[in-house]
Amino acid sequence: MLHPSYSDLMKVVNSEVEPGEERIVSSRYSIVMATSKRARQIIGGHDPMIRTKAGEKPLSIAVEELRQGKIKILGDEEEESFTPDELPEDAGAEEI
Repeated sequence: MLHPSYSDLMKVVNSEVEPGEERIVSSRYSIVMATSKRARQIIGGHDPMIRTKAGEKPLSIAVEELRQGKIKILGDEEEESFTPDELPEDAGAEEI
């Protein structure tokens, strides 16, 4: 079983959506795509935005980053991507 669960991750991603507005994520597919994209970035050399343990896998790091709100999934209009959160623009944060 995946911890946290997909439904927990969807709640985190949709937590800033006002009642009556369309949810940012409504399927597991969006969670899978965002975390796999972030895991590929980590494999490619990007630094994790959370503390990691030795030997922790990139996908596990990406899931935990999403759970902690360090990355955000953008809606369909923004190409269903995500951006690092809480980093100053001059710190090298880039939109993905």
